[in-house]
Amino acid sequence: MPQVRLIGPNGEQVGVIATTVALNLAKEASLDLVEVAPNAKPPVAKLIDYGKFKYTEKVKARQARRNQSAAEIKEIRFRLKIDDHDFAVKESHVTRFLSGGDKVKVTIMLRGREQSRPIGGVELLRRLAEDVSEYGTIEFAPRQEGRNIIMTLAPKGKKVHTQSEQRRRGAESKAERQARQAARLAAKQTAAPQQQTEAEAPAAPAAPATPAGMAASHRSDHGPWSSREGR
Repeated sequence: MPQVRLIGPNGEQVGVIATTVALNLAKEASLDLVEVAPNAKPPVAKLIDYGKFKYTEKVKARQARRNQSAAEIKEIRFRLKIDDHDFAVKESHVTRFLSGGDKVKVTIMLRGREQSRPIGGVELLRRLAEDVSEYGTIEFAPRQEGRNIIMTLAPKGKKVHTQSEQRRRGAESKAERQARQAARLAAKQTAAPQQQTEAEAPAAPAAPATPAGMAASHRSDHGPWSSREGR
């Protein structure tokens, strides 16, 4: 290409110049001449530090991957006749999934005559959606599919925020575990010298024979003499 539209290193418009002149300018500035719009007429080229440019692009791509939402679909199942305690447990799971930035598919499994009157399942799902409305919204309203009633909830927050929160909580629980382990180790190290001192202590001296024992021994010693005297 005989000519290019040249852009300076700071974004300034140099204008249309010969390609050889642009190459000489790049050489004098210790920069690279990079074609940024090859389909333009004439093509657009820019004076940049190509190594720095590639590094910046790599950082931008990594940041974009980190910020993109990678939501998963979690699933919660329960039956229509669920007690209040189990319902609260299921609700806590849904809250945790939504707080983590994931969608939740909630399924109520119908049995027998429940299939002919699914309104109870719909009301139960709407109650669940209302309870967790702080963390998510209804993406697909409750609907019956065969023997099941299904509803999908979508999180309000972004995945990237919850990931950082989960990392923070994970670091806190790890620090707590390490602190508990250190406390247990310190307690063991403190108890070991005490046990060793007790083991090395001299044994108490044996108690002297009681007078009753001595009298019994005296009688047994004189027993034979008494028998001889009787002879």
